[in-house]
Amino acid sequence: MDAKTGMGADRARALEVFAAVMREGSFSGAGRVLGLTPSAVARSIDRIEARLGVRLLLRSTRALTPTAEGQAYLQTARRILADLDDAEQQIADQGAPRGRLRISAALSHGRLRVVPLLGAFAQAYPNILIDFALTDTIVDVAAGQADVAIRFGPLGDSMLTARKLGESRRMIVAAPDYLARCGTPVRPEDLHRHNCLNFNFRRVEPVWPFRVDGQDVALTVKGSIEANNGETLGQLAAAGVGIARVGAFSVVDDVAAGRLVPVLEELNPGDVELIHAVFVGGANTPARVRAFVDFLAERLTS
Repeated sequence: MDAKTGMGADRARALEVFAAVMREGSFSGAGRVLGLTPSAVARSIDRIEARLGVRLLLRSTRALTPTAEGQAYLQTARRILADLDDAEQQIADQGAPRGRLRISAALSHGRLRVVPLLGAFAQAYPNILIDFALTDTIVDVAAGQADVAIRFGPLGDSMLTARKLGESRRMIVAAPDYLARCGTPVRPEDLHRHNCLNFNFRRVEPVWPFRVDGQDVALTVKGSIEANNGETLGQLAAAGVGIARVGAFSVVDDVAAGRLVPVLEELNPGDVELIHAVFVGGANTPARVRAFVDFLAERLTS
C-alpha cells in the first residue's frame, strides 16, 4: 500500500470512529462497537482535531458535546460513509445476489402465479430481501419506484429492458347456475341481455372482441359491477352474479372444477396479452435483479 492509499484508508477509518463516538455518546461505547480501546478512540479524535486545527468535541466527565465544527464534520462523515456503503453494495451486487429486491406485480397474476414462487426463490437466494407489492398501478421503474415490474400488454417506449415471461389468453366465463337462470348466449349480441362484469381501468373500454365468420367484431357490454382485477371478476362470475371476460390464468381452477364454464368460446378471437418483466438493464444491473428475472422466466414460460 502506498502512502496516499494508506492515508485515505486512515481518514476513512477516522470518519467511522468519529461517527461512532457521536452515535454511541462516549469513547468507550464507540470502542465496543469498533473493537477498539477507549484510549485508541480518544487518540483518533485527537489526530482529527490536530489535522483540521479545530476542536470538534467539548469533553466533560459526563458528556461529549460536538462544537459547530464537529456538527458539520459529523454530517460530512455520515454522507461519505453512506456513499462508501452504497458503492460497496453496488460492487457486491455484481457478484453474489444480495440486498433488497423491490418487485411490483399485478394483483391477480401476482397473487396466483408469482406469490407461489417467492418461497422457492427466497430459499435459493437467502441473501436477497424480497420487497413485494401487489398493485395494478403502473409504477415508474426508471425513477426507482421498483427494481422489477411485471406488466401486461404493450409496453411504451422507454429505456427499460423487457423480458417476456409468457402471455395471457382471454376467455368469457359464467357459472352454470347463472346460465341456467338467464340463458346461455349463442351470439355476441345476446350479451346485451346479460350482466357483463367489467374492469374499471380508464384505459380499458367496456368492449369485448369476437371473431364471427372470419371478421373481427367489437361489442359494447354493460353490467352492474366493475373491478380492478380479473380474480375478483372471476369470483363474482363463479358466484352467479354475471358473465366476465378475464385472463384464463385467473379462472383456470374454477373452470377445471366446473364452477365456471366458457361462453362463446367458438367465437373467441384468440387475443392475448404479453407478460413482461421490466427493469433497468445494462452492465450495472444488480445480480439480484438478474437472478429474479431468470427465475421467473424459467418457471412462467415453461
